[in-house]
Amino acid sequence: MALPTLRIIGFIIGIFLITLAIAMIVPMATLVIFDRTHELPSFLWSSMITFVAGLALIIPGRPEHIHLRPRDMYLLTVSSWLVVCIFAALPFLLAQHVSFTDSIFESMSGITATGSTVLSGLDTMSPGILIWRSLLHWLGGIGFIGMAVAILPLLRIGGMRLFQTESSDRSEKVMPRSHMVARLIVAAYVGITIVGSLALWWAGMSLFDAINHAMSAISTGGFSTSDQSLAKWTQPAVHWVAIVIMILGSLPFTLYVATLRGNRRALIKDQQVQGLLGMLLVTWLVLGTWYWWTTQLHWLEALRHVAFNVTSVVTTTGFALGDYSLWGNFSLMLFFYLGFVGGCSGSTAGGIKIFRFQVAYILLKANLNQLIHPRAVIKQKYNGHRLDEEIVRSILTFSFFFAITICVIALLLSLLGVDWMTALTGAASTVSGVGPGLGATIGPSGNFSSLPDAAKWILSFGMLLGRLEIITVFVLCIPAFWRH
Repeated sequence: MALPTLRIIGFIIGIFLITLAIAMIVPMATLVIFDRTHELPSFLWSSMITFVAGLALIIPGRPEHIHLRPRDMYLLTVSSWLVVCIFAALPFLLAQHVSFTDSIFESMSGITATGSTVLSGLDTMSPGILIWRSLLHWLGGIGFIGMAVAILPLLRIGGMRLFQTESSDRSEKVMPRSHMVARLIVAAYVGITIVGSLALWWAGMSLFDAINHAMSAISTGGFSTSDQSLAKWTQPAVHWVAIVIMILGSLPFTLYVATLRGNRRALIKDQQVQGLLGMLLVTWLVLGTWYWWTTQLHWLEALRHVAFNVTSVVTTTGFALGDYSLWGNFSLMLFFYLGFVGGCSGSTAGGIKIFRFQVAYILLKANLNQLIHPRAVIKQKYNGHRLDEEIVRSILTFSFFFAITICVIALLLSLLGVDWMTALTGAASTVSGVGPGLGATIGPSGNFSSLPDAAKWILSFGMLLGRLEIITVFVLCIPAFWRH
């Protein structure tokens, strides 16, 4: 790869690192507010090291008249997430005094908005560390939206190409200029975060807890300020507000832009949004009724517990309201399946995005009709757009490698002596971005701290693969990629 190209990539990563260094002012200000100034040096050193590293990459300057090719964008995408993750781990290493492995795991979980954690004692933990964990979620969430909207379509990965295709209706075009789209996406992201913080504060949380959970919910991350997660707050209003924020974070942010531009029906008309909300509602009612029938809870209370946990898993957030893995075999299996479902493309959610299931259904229906009417010409359309062969191939490739990745990671974990349930659900939850797995070890009431260090590195890599849609990382492993 040419030196000027590497200089551009380094220049961009340098900007990311300086942004990360500036973001560390937030936990430092938090420590001042909470009168914990003795903890400031850890964040000061982390910020200084990160800033100097970013400055070193920027000083050589950006080469003129050099543009990144799609193949260069693969390297930029993977390397930027890896480098940011390493430097974001510094506060955990210096302030929390956890091992390098645990620091990287927590940082990767934060920046990829996965929500798996190795930390316990959150209720008494430093407010600086708590806000830093939530801030990593928040930064990673907006970062992924930008990547999903601007970068992945160029690499012919992910689902946004399907939603960026222009139809004959010119009114469907969201914005004429991409930088204006980005500005409005950030405005929507910040706006929902602020409103969500105020709503959680009104519902019964302290302002600090409200801000943390709003950032975790909109980014569909799942880090909490309590070991009990949302079960610490018994007010039903807190849980319903969190449900709304999680759903908002799992909807396409380009549709928020369309709504801000005056297309009031953009969200309602979208087939992806309709599918996600419809699936959530049906699952709430079915599992809620079953949970009510098998317990002594009032139906509305049972529905609230089910709605919260189902939404948390489907949107790949990872909050928990009690240990749903203890509800019985039916719910255990259902939550395992739901862990593979994601939110919408162009949102902060991970997993197998809902549109992939919808497209698979359309293809199945078309193939069955073709068997009945072999000579018929069957049009395959989704969201008003024709499903061309390239989009179908992209979806099938991703889905195949998604399943293979989980199988391989689970197999590697079992080789390390991890029990089968922890291995399988741990692999699935980290690649899908859900956070907690199932079982006593890594379930909603546990964490990943007891796993071997090698398992944590494997799962950290799984988080990166899942967040970057897998193919983005795998393409770097092909020898042809590194040839000129």
